[in-house]
Amino acid sequence: MFILRCHLNVIIAGMLAVPVSGFSAAILPEASPDLSEPVLPAHICAKLAPRQDYSAGDDSQRLQSAINHCPRGEALQLLAGHFSSGPLTMKSGVTLWISHGAILAANTDPRVYDKNGRCGTLDDKGNGCRPFIVFKNTEGGGIVGEGTIDGQGGERMQGENESWWQLARRAQREGAAQNVPRLIEIDDGSNMTFHGITLRNSPGFHVTLKNVRNATFWGVRIDTPANARNTDGIDPISSQNILIAHSFIRTGDDNVAIKAGVAGPTRHVLLVDNHFYWGHGMSIGSETVGGVSDIRVRDLTLDGTTSGLRIKSDISRGGIVSDIRYENVCMRGNRRPLDFDTRYDAHAIGNNIPVYRDISLTHISGETGQLVLRGYDAAHSLHFALNGVHFSHAARWLIEAAQIRIGPDGVSPVPAGEASLQPSVVPVDCATHWIPFPVTDAPSVK
Repeated sequence: MFILRCHLNVIIAGMLAVPVSGFSAAILPEASPDLSEPVLPAHICAKLAPRQDYSAGDDSQRLQSAINHCPRGEALQLLAGHFSSGPLTMKSGVTLWISHGAILAANTDPRVYDKNGRCGTLDDKGNGCRPFIVFKNTEGGGIVGEGTIDGQGGERMQGENESWWQLARRAQREGAAQNVPRLIEIDDGSNMTFHGITLRNSPGFHVTLKNVRNATFWGVRIDTPANARNTDGIDPISSQNILIAHSFIRTGDDNVAIKAGVAGPTRHVLLVDNHFYWGHGMSIGSETVGGVSDIRVRDLTLDGTTSGLRIKSDISRGGIVSDIRYENVCMRGNRRPLDFDTRYDAHAIGNNIPVYRDISLTHISGETGQLVLRGYDAAHSLHFALNGVHFSHAARWLIEAAQIRIGPDGVSPVPAGEASLQPSVVPVDCATHWIPFPVTDAPSVK
């Protein structure tokens, strides 16, 4: 088992032993090598080759049947080639192994995802579609392999004149909610592993985790255009003990968004050695009412995200966000490299005032842009520690209701009202950290 100890909690999220004493240790340079890469499943229950005759319909029935008959602890392997399917429900303990050169494409017919007659339409709720792949009340299993899952969000919906993404843009213009499927949804699961897989072109969010315990994402690639609305990368919601490592994410919304709703808190989340490209950044929120704590982000590049490091909430959904550590982060091409705001929706109504405290930024480097630290009021101010935080002199601070502690490695530019006699900040050497997005050679969808 892949075991990552975090304080008094234990992650069992993969397949190898990992002697890490805690998240606090995990953010130190010498600790990262102890995070062992998950291994592929040892037992395969079946190997499926692509169909030769595409006139016979899609692969939904034979894929679901193979999943249902796969014994717990084994994997269903899709061999190289093209597969097309409607919604799939994963069985507890079963791993879907998508081989190099294999592509699993989501059906574009809204009817196959429909829950209430609304999938593929607009309304005021936006929850009318089933996800493409769902894990519900499952323990163990996951998705591995060097293949691709394609949500076909940019393709025209069957029987309609617009794509899933065009529907989402129309919803934005008309002030409505789009009913589109998410690519992968994990509800009330535990001990999940996602390794090496490429996820692309989701109609909605790529991966959501709700009430999940112990999940590992390692070497995952998420690749969707910047203008694909509401296509978050990975969203842990009311979940605990989550590891995201060595992954590459570019998408049309938050690259990662850590949330906590009424179902409970999100805590003990570790991100190590990840690369984000276009998207809305490394986010916490906007739902924080359940509380978010013990988050560690280390060795991250944010290359062209609109926001960089971000916590967003408001009085309609706010809660306590605490014990957050960012270390060794490189940013460039960001409008708001630091974006910590308690007034995400200026028109929000409610009594759930966001509180951000015990948040530290250590060895952070970026270019220009707006640096936002905006608490709600003097009674609910932000509490930040900044140490070795460096931006160009063209960067501008926007600080309201914030208490700042500056460490021995200093801050540049110096926030207004802080002592100007500070040590010269030595920027993080980011030159070798920028890595082009690793484009796969997956075949195009037929």
